[in-house]
Amino acid sequence: MIVPKSQSVALPLSSKPAMTTELFYNRLPCGSRFLDLTCPQVMGILNVTPDSFSDGGRFAHIDAALRHAASMVAAGASLIDVGGESTRPGARGVPPAEELERVAPVVEAIARELDVIVSVDTSTPAVIRETARLGAGLINDVRALCREGALKAAADSGLPVCLMHMRGEPGGMQQHPYYDDVVAEVRAFLADRMAACVAAGIAVERIILDPGFGFAKSLEHNLCLFKHLASLNDLERPLLVGVSRKSMLGQVLGREVDQRLAGSLALAALAVARGARILRVHDVAETVDVVRMLAAVEEAG
Repeated sequence: MIVPKSQSVALPLSSKPAMTTELFYNRLPCGSRFLDLTCPQVMGILNVTPDSFSDGGRFAHIDAALRHAASMVAAGASLIDVGGESTRPGARGVPPAEELERVAPVVEAIARELDVIVSVDTSTPAVIRETARLGAGLINDVRALCREGALKAAADSGLPVCLMHMRGEPGGMQQHPYYDDVVAEVRAFLADRMAACVAAGIAVERIILDPGFGFAKSLEHNLCLFKHLASLNDLERPLLVGVSRKSMLGQVLGREVDQRLAGSLALAALAVARGARILRVHDVAETVDVVRMLAAVEEAG
């Protein structure tokens, strides 16, 4: 069922701001909607690619993509993250025209039909510009706006941006990643990209940060970064965490991609406890239950 669009803000998952932080504004303007950051929010993943690691090819057609987006909104997603380029390890690059052809119709349809913030998972300036015009509310870039022209396109869009840590490109990022201090180096990279955004005219209040679990990091790097996730709150920006079904779960648990729900939910709960404000997930309904249960405990007298 398609959820009709209204003037309401993104769905808050808690009636009381028990998890509120004063480090950043609690209402983030996202195009025509606002994202409530007084409590953690769930971002549903919508890959319109043929080769994504978990669901490649399932939602490549617009009708299937729109139905899946609607089901995630009904399950409690406040954002739908639409991606037209797989960034799994070893993935090939996608020409800008091909990426735009995959993404633009889906973004336009969701923005028109559903009451949800549309996030666009892209590094491509042309995709940033066109999807902003079509109703996107957030730019989510795994390359932290490092691609030529991306900073200006994002600044011109007026939309908030999510900057993720990654070294190299997806095709080779997992070839012997090395850090002297993964937490300090991720933090320094994110601080540097924040400064670049501000210099380009993107207000700091429009920035979200993602430590980039699974991107140019070994299992040990991922676990250490997760253990010390709360230290990134010193950057005073909302944190987005995306670990749903990722290989770090398979490495620890010995589970295939379709058997990683329990591990994904465990990390979702830990991420919220360490300050994450947005959880990027495949399994929306289950993650919403986790967030609501945590909120209920926090709000208890």
